[in-house]
Amino acid sequence: MEPLLSWGLEIIRSIQHIQSPLLNTFFLTITSLGSSLAFLLVLPLLFWCVDYNLGMRVAIVCSISAFFNFSLKDFFAQPRPFNLDPSVAITTARGYGLPSGHAQGSLVLWGSIAAWAKKKWVWAVTAAFVALTGFSRVYLGVHFPTDVLAGWGLGIVFLALYCTLQPKIESWITGQTLVIQLFVLLIVSLGLLLINFNRIMVYQLGMLVGIGVGVMLKARYVSFSVSGTRWTSIARYGIGITILFTLFTTLRTIYPAQQATGYFIFGFLHSAVNGLWISLGAPWLFRLLKI
Repeated sequence: MEPLLSWGLEIIRSIQHIQSPLLNTFFLTITSLGSSLAFLLVLPLLFWCVDYNLGMRVAIVCSISAFFNFSLKDFFAQPRPFNLDPSVAITTARGYGLPSGHAQGSLVLWGSIAAWAKKKWVWAVTAAFVALTGFSRVYLGVHFPTDVLAGWGLGIVFLALYCTLQPKIESWITGQTLVIQLFVLLIVSLGLLLINFNRIMVYQLGMLVGIGVGVMLKARYVSFSVSGTRWTSIARYGIGITILFTLFTTLRTIYPAQQATGYFIFGFLHSAVNGLWISLGAPWLFRLLKI
């Protein structure tokens, strides 16, 4: 493995010969668009303004993709480039490097949206953005080229599985009673947590549970449609995202200490509340406000 990592470091150093303050700013911006914060901004937009069911599908496939990404990171436990050579660090990142979460996550997120849109220009924009995101991780010195290639490979696998299996699984789930739907959601989520229990997985799967419960309840008790004028969509997103980030930041201030027993339980519930707001609370409010 060491010769491969040494080769990767040489590639990074070669790329960084073009480094400049302007390029640093550009690639830091690109890489931030592939982060979990960007996901938290895009997901509500899909639920509230584009297509509610698309939001649900994207939430599920991205959460499961993230679970496998972080599980493989822990399995391979590969260092990042700046761990071996601090001079290549234009920015830093936490955790292990292989596979790249940004490369995999951006491909699954934007690829699933492109698959829904079914337009060549959307696929072209998606391909360009995914390529830039992967390149940014190498340029910034936080991933080896092999990390990015592995992330893209896994992303393609998840996207292919999503496109193939989603219609059948969704058809089966929607045909079940609420009790069975909740049971399947909890079993899958808690099962994944038992396989890989850590802070990030608690957050990801808490969000998945919150969104899943919200989707099931919304289908039965809240009549909401994303249709409306552009200004209606802007109003929805503005109100909804403001409340979401108010919830997010307020609850963060009352977290127990990380060493405390309740830290992971609170983190799971915090994330579930965020997911429940996106999939149920906000649509109910928009219906109430007639927007």
